[in-house]
Amino acid sequence: MGQLRLLLQVAFRNLFTSKINILIGGIIFFGTLLVVVGGALLDSMDSAMSRSIIGSVAGHIQVYSDDSKDELSLYGGMSGEPDLAVVDDFSRIKPVLEKHPNVKTVVPMGTSGALITSGNTVDLTLARLRDLYKKRQTEGESPALRENIDSVKGHVRQMVALMEEQRAKSRELLTEAAQDPVEVEALARARTDAFWNAFEEDPFGSLEFLENRIAPQLPDGDLLDLRYVGTDLDAFQKSFDRMEVVDGQAVPAGKRGMLMSKFYYENFLKLKSALRMDNIKQERDVNQKRIDADPTLQRWVKENQTQTREILFQLDPVKTRQAVERLQKVLGSQEPSLEKLLSEFFTTTDDNFDTRYQQFYAELAPLLDLYRLRMGDSLTITAFTRTGYVQSINVKVYGTYQFKGLEKSFMAGAINLMDLMTFRDLYGYLSPERKAEITELQKGSGLKELDRGSAEEALFGEDSGNTLVADATPGLIEESKVFEGGLGALAREDLVARVYSQQEIEQGEALSAAVILKDPEQLDRTMEELRESTKAAGLKLRVVSWQQAAGIIGQFVLMAKLVLYFAVFIIFVVALVIINNAMMMATLQRVREVGTMRAIGAQRSFVLSMVLIETVLLGAVFGLGGALVGSGIMSALGSAGIPAGNEALYFFFSGPRLYPTLSAGNLIAAFVIVLLVSAISTLYPAFLATRVSPLQAMQTDE
Repeated sequence: MGQLRLLLQVAFRNLFTSKINILIGGIIFFGTLLVVVGGALLDSMDSAMSRSIIGSVAGHIQVYSDDSKDELSLYGGMSGEPDLAVVDDFSRIKPVLEKHPNVKTVVPMGTSGALITSGNTVDLTLARLRDLYKKRQTEGESPALRENIDSVKGHVRQMVALMEEQRAKSRELLTEAAQDPVEVEALARARTDAFWNAFEEDPFGSLEFLENRIAPQLPDGDLLDLRYVGTDLDAFQKSFDRMEVVDGQAVPAGKRGMLMSKFYYENFLKLKSALRMDNIKQERDVNQKRIDADPTLQRWVKENQTQTREILFQLDPVKTRQAVERLQKVLGSQEPSLEKLLSEFFTTTDDNFDTRYQQFYAELAPLLDLYRLRMGDSLTITAFTRTGYVQSINVKVYGTYQFKGLEKSFMAGAINLMDLMTFRDLYGYLSPERKAEITELQKGSGLKELDRGSAEEALFGEDSGNTLVADATPGLIEESKVFEGGLGALAREDLVARVYSQQEIEQGEALSAAVILKDPEQLDRTMEELRESTKAAGLKLRVVSWQQAAGIIGQFVLMAKLVLYFAVFIIFVVALVIINNAMMMATLQRVREVGTMRAIGAQRSFVLSMVLIETVLLGAVFGLGGALVGSGIMSALGSAGIPAGNEALYFFFSGPRLYPTLSAGNLIAAFVIVLLVSAISTLYPAFLATRVSPLQAMQTDE
């Protein structure tokens, strides 16, 4: 014990006496600081991202068919949607999974993508006018209906005039050969009084002309990618507590419908001028950017100044006059041109932006349709089925939703929710009713199934009795008879109004199922037990964690940790070499001291212990300093939070800010690494020190 006390006294005495010791200590200090801060940040990000993935769509566990060619990737893969085999009947796997005592709920799912069109302004206005004429056709004309028809007709006529003005401007830039004479002729016809005077004689024919010949000349409609999850919407909302309905309402229980992501709704279906104003405000308020210094903000301002057509085409004559009056008042101008007034209004700077932003939503927004789609509208979704043909479905959009804390996240916000029955239709699933319906049609048609090998002989052989010219056979299929009874009711039924039972929702296809656990700490054990129970039930299923189900997104933090650990490894390898060389230099400088100690009776074990303890103490002191500084940094970051500078970080931070925490594991790992590196790097210099003899020390010059 006395020897240890002596060794510690010597170690403390030599701690700061050498510049080499300070160099070694500095390396250890910064290495420890990196391990503590970097490890704590990545652990905190891992925890935050797990909350994002688990709380948004994945659950704790995902289950899907073991016959799938690809691995499940809920957020899509590098090559598109994964090729997953279908779970034919979700109602078979649900009770097996729910039997486990740690399983809270099981939610059926299917992810896919489709295309939608936002429609251009002329298309949308013509659709409104067509609906008004249909209403007149069925209900008769009333003064209020006549007023609406005349108002929308005036709006269409004004849009045609604006298109003619823009075409006149384009003639200055385009040659005659670059202009389509058919389009020019159609636009000229739509500008004449004769066309509009004769409009009421054949309104649907006139509308068809405008839809086919005029609307395509305004290419402001967008073809948008729509990523969606088909699910049991009631079960989804109950299981994922971060989900909240923002606009409109939830889809009524058992009905077909869709909840659009609030993020998607704002960023892809909002009036572009309004969206750019919102983006500028966010960058200024959240990220403290300035218009006069940021090229992106300057570009948005320029686009608002020049791209006013979307607003001009939205306003009918009455609203155009109102907009001119309001802008003249706001700008203190007498300019009669709405286009010029808008350009001046959108000339925003850091000094006037906040005022203009408020004026936009107070004065202009009430006159505009800020969104291409309203709550309650039907959306036509076009997707490829699993067999490769195109399927289009009209689905009612009941509202928008978001995940609390992930409002600005693109990855969470890119997912739209759809009822499971509509998803199955888009996916190409044939329900029992549809299969029965097709069977009835086949029976009524008189067709018979042929083997592929004998098809040619049966159809075209000499004994087939068939001719190459087929006569029309009216009445071959009598629809009134084929669709009698229950099938007839099903065929004529309005699917939007139909309410499905829970049994109908669950008895059918799903691509995967999200499993929510009661105790997430038992994740690995629960997964293993679910694999065993599903195998025993004869179900060929893969059971994967949320991290695996998220694909490359789920592996992000793991890869970041590997990068950090590799960097730490390199740093400490370099540190080991430097410390080793420094200790060798220090040992050579202390040859006389070591030799003298040996001469007065110090054993080699004493010298070895002295060098090792000095280095370990050096590592402990500077490592403790690095850990304390790292703890202080983490405490400050934990209080203030790290802001998510972009939309991607919202997902990884599980909100607008990451509040990192420091665990005991981070500190222990840092100390263990520091002490090991210190001890290993000292072994060879310590061994050299033990080889110094008293005679050799006495012969060494100062």
